[in-house]
Amino acid sequence: MNIKILKKAYILMVCLFTLNFGCKNDESYVTINTESPQPLVVLEDNYKTTLKSCIIALEALENATNFETALANYKKARNHFKSIEPIIAFVDKNNYTALNAPNILKIEEEDATDIKIKNPFGFQVIEEILHEEPLDLISISKITKKTKNRLKLIEQNTYIKLKNYHIIWLIRDQVVRIALTGITGFDSPILENSLNEAQISYATIEDILNLYSTNFSNKELLNQWKSEIKASTKMLNGDFNTFDRYNFIKNHTHSQLKLLNKTIKDWDIEFPFELAFNNNISSLFSNKTFNIDFFADYVEVDSLKTKKQKLGKALFNDTKLSNNNRMSCATCHKQELAFTDGLKTFPKQKRNTPTLSYSALQQSFFYDGRTGNLEGQIVDVVNNVNEFHSNLTNLSKVVELDTIYHNSFKKLYPQGVTDANIRNAIAVYVRSLNKFNSKFDNNINNLENTLTASEINGFNLFMGKAKCSTCHFAPVFNGTVPPNFTETEFELLGVPKSTDLPAVADTDLGRYDVFKTPERKHFFKTPTIRNISKTAPYMHNGIYLDLESLMNFYNNGGGTGLGLELKHQTLPTDSLNLKSNEIKDIIAFMQSLEDK
Repeated sequence: MNIKILKKAYILMVCLFTLNFGCKNDESYVTINTESPQPLVVLEDNYKTTLKSCIIALEALENATNFETALANYKKARNHFKSIEPIIAFVDKNNYTALNAPNILKIEEEDATDIKIKNPFGFQVIEEILHEEPLDLISISKITKKTKNRLKLIEQNTYIKLKNYHIIWLIRDQVVRIALTGITGFDSPILENSLNEAQISYATIEDILNLYSTNFSNKELLNQWKSEIKASTKMLNGDFNTFDRYNFIKNHTHSQLKLLNKTIKDWDIEFPFELAFNNNISSLFSNKTFNIDFFADYVEVDSLKTKKQKLGKALFNDTKLSNNNRMSCATCHKQELAFTDGLKTFPKQKRNTPTLSYSALQQSFFYDGRTGNLEGQIVDVVNNVNEFHSNLTNLSKVVELDTIYHNSFKKLYPQGVTDANIRNAIAVYVRSLNKFNSKFDNNINNLENTLTASEINGFNLFMGKAKCSTCHFAPVFNGTVPPNFTETEFELLGVPKSTDLPAVADTDLGRYDVFKTPERKHFFKTPTIRNISKTAPYMHNGIYLDLESLMNFYNNGGGTGLGLELKHQTLPTDSLNLKSNEIKDIIAFMQSLEDK
């Protein structure tokens, strides 16, 4: 029997009972007894001491009178922050995200009556303002003070209560964070100090492992950890733009995940449940990496999944579900085109048809993110007059009258045929379209040795100099932010209405149409680039017919590079300065993401 779980309740449970971070006068504080209190005492003490050091450096930055002094104290504060990142990012996700947010408005749209617009602050904002000309010490002081005060509040009200499995999750999150956002420049946009900051984070991981040394039955395993961290740190002594991220992830990140699995066994860890990652992951690029139920509203019974997928696939391809008996889901989502249709826009549709491959691994659906799950997306398709032009009642009647469907639903669902169960079956099928068997996946997992130098260099550029992965996050290469995967981002790129010059901004307002938030005009969800070789044309309006023109748009600064003035453009407005051969390499890498 399916166990229905509301996504918000699930995340709240994780925050309250799994992370176990508490503040004074905070009703959500939950005390959990630990098996080994002494390491936690030291961990908390070190954490608070480093917080104080970070605050002192920020106070000096707040009162700086010149660029040199300001920069020196910023770096001190930033290094202290990075040294506690594994802990604060785990026990206090919301504050960590705020302190490490990009220098763009934060828009929270819970519903039409609850919209919050927050000005950014924190380290990324300070870093960017610090490097603007002319130097604005007043603005720097203002943002620094707000950042310092937030850290003071955290330092004064922190109580850390973690069990051993939390320590495993904490280390895993940081290993993944380093690989997927740390070494990409995601949170060091100007200084590009990401490699040095990753070294600092690894030092903290080693300190935590040493604190928990008595947990190791196999002392050699702790030595293996130290050797691996030493090797990783040594490799991180490199240049940001030329760093070999492919081999770092392949030979170090994945090795650390394997060491974590050994540690789980050695510590005799039992997990109460799984988060976005499966608890035994050994690769970031595998069909065993993700706990797919985390991204859904249901925990599916494993023994029924295959049968539900088969039923869902039949429904997906059945034209009887539409009012005129001529359209199915597969009409617009063709399997041979990675579940797109190859058109700029399908007749009478407003936007380009997005791929369904890997679509399950996100938290928002449609380009404007107006639904929060696949089942909800199907409702829109059924009701749309230019698609199925039907309703949920008629949908249920059509399926109920089909004897084969009727019997299948009766076996798989206690309630038999209902519109909710029909939508769930289709969604279960769509959630199976995450193959992770591309040429790139097979190579980084040591199943093949066929990647060309161009494809590897393309990945390294994508994850580094070109900054593509600061919006298209690996391993799914969409806008769902690792390592927590609780938020799918929206971006304003400045996509033009046509390729004609002078450029004119597209009239589609995207996310704005959902809640009418002015700051969300022209924002669209960041889709996956997996199978991009099959999903042309590109962008929400299908404006770019090939990858070369798409890459030129990005390389030249998006809409700003075309002369458009869009106040809240999130794509960097400066040129990426990619050479023609570098663009070719990035395209070669993206093409290597085609599923087999």
